[in-house]
Amino acid sequence: MYRLLFSRVLVRLDAEQAHHVAIRLLRLLQGIPGGLWLTRRLVGRPDPILATEVFGVRFPSPLGMAAGFDKDAKVYRALDAFGFGFVEIGTVTGQPQPGNPRPRMFRLPADRALINRMGFNNDGSAAARQRLTERLSTGDSGVVGVNIGKTKVVPAEDAPSDYVVSTQRLAPFADYLVVNVSSPNTPGLRDLQATEQLRPLLDAVRGAAPDDLPVLVKIAPDLADEDVDAVADLAVDLGLAGIIATNTTISREGLRTGGRLAAEAGGLSGAPLRDRAVEVLARLHARVGDRIALVSVGGVEDVDDVWERLRAGASLVQAYTGVVYGGPAWPTTISRQLAARLRAGGHSSVTEIIGADA
Repeated sequence: MYRLLFSRVLVRLDAEQAHHVAIRLLRLLQGIPGGLWLTRRLVGRPDPILATEVFGVRFPSPLGMAAGFDKDAKVYRALDAFGFGFVEIGTVTGQPQPGNPRPRMFRLPADRALINRMGFNNDGSAAARQRLTERLSTGDSGVVGVNIGKTKVVPAEDAPSDYVVSTQRLAPFADYLVVNVSSPNTPGLRDLQATEQLRPLLDAVRGAAPDDLPVLVKIAPDLADEDVDAVADLAVDLGLAGIIATNTTISREGLRTGGRLAAEAGGLSGAPLRDRAVEVLARLHARVGDRIALVSVGGVEDVDDVWERLRAGASLVQAYTGVVYGGPAWPTTISRQLAARLRAGGHSSVTEIIGADA
C-alpha cells in the first residue's frame, strides 16, 4: 500500500514538503493519549534475539534511524514506537539556522536515492535541549543518539567551541553523541576531517561531555583510503566509542538518473552509496578490529544489506533513504526478517554474526 501511495501521491509533493507532512503526522501521533502505546502494541517490540550492547548502551535492535530525519528532536518517541532500535536526532548546531535556499531536497526514484543540500537547517541546540527534557518527564526508554554539527556562520578556527556549546546542552539527554564533520552542505565542514583539525575538535567535545557518554565521529564516503585509516587511528588513539560510516557522497558515479536532477548540488544518499559504504566499513574494521564500535549507514535498503553490514563488522546499522522508499513498516519488516534469518542460521544472538565475514 505504501508503494502505491508513494508512486501516486507522495512523488507529486516536493520532497521536503513530504518530509514535513511526515513529521506533522508523527507529532500528531505523539499528542494522542495512548497513541504511542497502541502503535507499539500493533507494531510489536523488536525480537529479543536482536538485542545487543554496544559501547555500554543496551540496544533492543541494531537497526536505527539515521540523523537527518528528526533534525530537531520532535518525533524520536514516535520513531521508537514504529520499531527502530534507536533514533539519532540532528544534525543540531549551536545556533539556530535556516539552512540553504529551497528547493534543497530531490528524489531520484530510478536510483532509489535522494540528493539533499539542506545545510543543517535546525532550531539550534537550545531548542533541542528543551524538547529532549521530555525524556525525563515521560520515562522514555528508547535509545536516542544526538548528532551535532558546526553552525555555518562560525569560522573553522572557532568550530571546537561551537561544538562544545551543543555538547554541554545536549549531552545530559543523549545515550551517545556524534560529532558530524562530514556533511558536504556546510562550507569547509569536511576540512575538519583532516586529523590535524579533527584532533583538537574531538578533544574539546570529549572534554565537555560526561566521561561515561560514548562519543563517535561521522565520516564521509569521499575520503581517500589513507584518510579513512588516519581517522580510524585517531579515533582509537583518542579513545572514541566508535565511527559512523558514512555520510552522503558528492559523487554521481553510476546514476541512472541524468540531466538537471542528477546535477543538483548536495549529498547523494541511498542505493548508489551502498558499495562505497561497505568498502569503508570493511577498511575501518580491518584497521580497528573490535577496539571501537562501527556503525554502518549508506544504501541500506533490505535485510540483505543489514546482514552484510553486521557480518562485515558493523555493530549497528542505520537507514534513512531506505525508509523514505520503504515506508513506516520498513523497520519492523527488516527486524522480523533479520530475527528469522538468525534463527534459521542457528544463532542465539545478533552479536554472534558481527564481523563474521571480516
